[in-house]
Amino acid sequence: MRILHISDTHNQHHLLHDLPDADIIVHSGDMSENGTEDEVLDFLNWFEKLPYTYKIFIAGNHDTCLCGESIEGLSANCFYLCNSEVVIEGVKFYGMPLFMEDILSGEYNKNIRKIPKDVDVLITHHPPYGILDFADGSNFGCLNLLQFVSKNSPKYHLFGHVHANYGMAKSRQTTFVNASVLGVNYQLSNKPVLLEL
Repeated sequence: MRILHISDTHNQHHLLHDLPDADIIVHSGDMSENGTEDEVLDFLNWFEKLPYTYKIFIAGNHDTCLCGESIEGLSANCFYLCNSEVVIEGVKFYGMPLFMEDILSGEYNKNIRKIPKDVDVLITHHPPYGILDFADGSNFGCLNLLQFVSKNSPKYHLFGHVHANYGMAKSRQTTFVNASVLGVNYQLSNKPVLLEL
């Protein structure tokens, strides 16, 4: 199974051309810039037309119109994961969004505790603490996510959020991927990441 991972397109998805072939495309949040319904709808119209067998996306902190909302009418092969899972060809994908409201209310940490321990591919917008999360002299990742991944060892942890730390890192059992395609200047700077599972 080949997975194409992108993140942090911030309304610039139409600039992504000649995307590599894969079985599944995953977008790990911040599809929009200002979080409006029109922005998200424009992304969805583009995303659903992509020629991939399966498509998965989650919301990032910019995608505020999706906070507390569900999305109806998606194609049967397109999945919005919001503290939820989908199993594709025996592989369990779980997606958790990043909404500031959840962080302020404490719901975010409760959501981390709901992640299935047997997840194969964990998709979050937030990085785990200390892994591909460094910018402007600080680590912006989540310690509770790091603890979950360290304990349960999914095959992949896919995320974005910190544009300055695009790349891959590997522990003994988990491959971490920050696929922010926009750099720190919000210009298209980085390539989508192709993964084999």
